[in-house]
Amino acid sequence: MRIGLLGTGNVARALAHGWKGAGHDVLLGSRRPEERTDLGLPVASLEETVTHADVLVNATPGNVSLDLLRSLGARALAGTLLIDVGVGLSDDYTELSHPNSSLGEQIQEAFPLTPVVKTLCTMDSTAMTAPGALDGASTVFLSGDDAEAKRTTGRLLTDLGWPESSQLDIGGITTARGQEHFAFLFMGIAGGLGSHTFNIKVVPRRD
Repeated sequence: MRIGLLGTGNVARALAHGWKGAGHDVLLGSRRPEERTDLGLPVASLEETVTHADVLVNATPGNVSLDLLRSLGARALAGTLLIDVGVGLSDDYTELSHPNSSLGEQIQEAFPLTPVVKTLCTMDSTAMTAPGALDGASTVFLSGDDAEAKRTTGRLLTDLGWPESSQLDIGGITTARGQEHFAFLFMGIAGGLGSHTFNIKVVPRRD
């Protein structure tokens, strides 16, 4: 599958390496691709990345994602699955950019012909691509309105090492706000552990 990742930061690079290792054709999209030739991964312009991709991944900072996607245009994104892993935070990490909503919801509202699935935003880039290195099984969440888009996303998560038993579909795109608002608890847990590489597990009641 051709996967275009918008962004060249830690998250985009980690996901690109993970999916490349699983046999996918990955391409990183940058506003200045000529300055990002040292990543060990193919890099192109944002527009070329969108054209290349069967699946797009938004791995840009959540407080700039909407403007960046709008610059690409609804027509270019129409019909392409967009996996959103962004969380919008203020520069001092004390406020969410979307306090009464979520980035995932706002992307879906702005691009109604683009199925959006929110996932992987409740952990750091290391855990995203190496869940087996954690001390036990944990949970990755999926939010989105399009069932087929979530099935495709689930298969791509499996390719990163997330078995179906670790994937939890929590509902429509409005549930993305729960994933994004977890950011503050994530930072608290990281402070308590002294590490950002961890994840949580949903433990249901024993029948």
